[in-house]
Amino acid sequence: MISISSTLPIDWVIGVVAFWFLIGLLGLALQDKPRLITALIFPAGALAALVLAASALVALGQGASVATLPLGLPDLPFHLRLDALSAFFLLILGAASFGISLYGAGYFRSMDKATLGLLCFEYHLFLASMALVILADDAYMFMVAWETMAISSYFLVTTDHKIPEIRSAGFIYLLIAHIGAIAILMCFGVLEGGQGDYTFATMRHHALSPLWASIAFLLALFGFGAKAGMLPLHVWLPEAHPAAPSPVSAMMSGIMLKTAIYGILRVTFDLLHTSQWWWGILALTLGLLTALYGVLFATVQSDMKRLLAYSSIENIGILIAGIGLTILFHSSNQDQVAALALVATLYHALNHSFFKSLLFLTTGSVLHSTGERNLGKLGGLIHKMPWVALLALVGVLAISGLPPLNGFVSEWLLLQAFLLAPNMPHQLYISMLLPLGAAALALAGALAAYAMVKFYGIIFLGQPREERLAEAHDAGPLERAGMLWLAGWCVILGLSPVFFILQIDNVAMALVGRDLGGSAASSGWLWLTPVAAERASYSPLILFLIILAGFIFTFLFARKFYHGKVRRGPAWDCGYPAQTPRMQDSAEGFGQPIRQIFEQFFGIVREVPNPFDTHPHYHGETRDQIWDLIYHPVARLAEWLSALIGKLQHGRISLYLLYSFVTLMALLAFVR
Repeated sequence: MISISSTLPIDWVIGVVAFWFLIGLLGLALQDKPRLITALIFPAGALAALVLAASALVALGQGASVATLPLGLPDLPFHLRLDALSAFFLLILGAASFGISLYGAGYFRSMDKATLGLLCFEYHLFLASMALVILADDAYMFMVAWETMAISSYFLVTTDHKIPEIRSAGFIYLLIAHIGAIAILMCFGVLEGGQGDYTFATMRHHALSPLWASIAFLLALFGFGAKAGMLPLHVWLPEAHPAAPSPVSAMMSGIMLKTAIYGILRVTFDLLHTSQWWWGILALTLGLLTALYGVLFATVQSDMKRLLAYSSIENIGILIAGIGLTILFHSSNQDQVAALALVATLYHALNHSFFKSLLFLTTGSVLHSTGERNLGKLGGLIHKMPWVALLALVGVLAISGLPPLNGFVSEWLLLQAFLLAPNMPHQLYISMLLPLGAAALALAGALAAYAMVKFYGIIFLGQPREERLAEAHDAGPLERAGMLWLAGWCVILGLSPVFFILQIDNVAMALVGRDLGGSAASSGWLWLTPVAAERASYSPLILFLIILAGFIFTFLFARKFYHGKVRRGPAWDCGYPAQTPRMQDSAEGFGQPIRQIFEQFFGIVREVPNPFDTHPHYHGETRDQIWDLIYHPVARLAEWLSALIGKLQHGRISLYLLYSFVTLMALLAFVR
């Protein structure tokens, strides 16, 4: 008999994956009983996610464990491995999906029962496939899980498939996902090296030449970058996230994008035995360009979910830049700073899974309550939706990198890695590039804060811009519970970073051979010291207490000296007593300064009325020029080639026989 104490974490993880698959099937079978699905299956899936997170946390401090499943092709079973890297990303999956599934239990209550049963199956299949991607220890299982993840998420994105725009968004997503999957498959082909064994265990022991190692890295960066939303492969993200139901958007942005980050780390630091400095420069440059590109477009969006989608592109750029910095330092034998860059990257991945999931869920509540995604038709919802407004405030403060919340910790650590970079031997221009990278990171952080002020201010502050907003209502208990879970971790990760960094150190030790344990906690749990106390240190708890004391002092001061003397009245109207909500700053107006500064960068389309228009109308739109530069020419080339090839089809058997004859002769000439 197997006792609980003797069960390994990998057994628990496999059990959770099987459980998710089974309850997904159960949801499909119970589609005529939607109340059971929302009241029983989604909460059960959430509890399983909690078990997964606990198992992963235990596994972080243990050695690698492996398992073989009697599934797959003959003589090709599925191989699984739970080590520090996979445990960390499973921790992200379990912790974030617990809050999202709780929220989903409330959010999906109003869904049509036939759609709900199918969505329940796809949702839990999506969760199980993501866990298997992270657990896979051979290329065959990895690709099966990767494709299952792509297909299940495609069906989730196209839940409202009767809308043409949503079908189009799903097609773009699936197309780029499969282009990326082909590159990943080719990468595994290179890593296998002609040995005929596609297990990761064999790849770890097979050394490639520098040329083939570089080819494998480039294929991995392209393939996983397509899934992550790296420039210029990001175009699916702003289309798919607004199309999907909000809990699905939260799952895709908060968790699924991290599987791509996991893939880059797995290939670069585990399956390849070598790294070259120019890999780091390439990843660093692409990451910073992606971050700046994403955040610039986030500042000018009028759709709240598109704004968050572009913000995800920015954060993915930060993560890829952190990976590039790690590669650069690791290849130069600067492993102490490489460990710092890697810990900062992983901490940011953890943070992003919480605050971005939280923000997508708050937009879900706003959308559910008002039926509106356009920022220009919202406003003043803080009075109707105080819970959602408060939790959204936590999310925007965290994603803006303001202390003492979690976003500040990871961005500060990454900035320290830039600033504390040692002298790079033989590559003087790299020493010049790193300060530029730090400046780009700081600029991205400032623009992200700008975008979040717009996001929060336009939705929740001011006056309602539409009369029907008077009927808006706050989120239900389950939605609040899910959002509270995510917001709580934004606070906890911000106030006690040392504890979590000591856990992440296990991953850094496994990948780059160094950790921060000796320095990060050298001044005790109260102070975070990236390298040494005399260089830089930060105490979030003390900072939080100072901020709290400031609020309390201000409150008591005002209460003592102005108690009973405060007169409440209408706000000063600047001499314009007939103000209406239309006079408030709009989403377009808020982004106007950025649009003006970077006008040459954006593809701006304007419709401006002339003086004789009886019904003047103004319309402005900011387009992603990557479409015109890359995707539209490729699409036209594909159409032209298709038309050219189509001319071969005449419907005459004699011509088809001639084609076969010519092909046969050509093959014979080739093999003679």
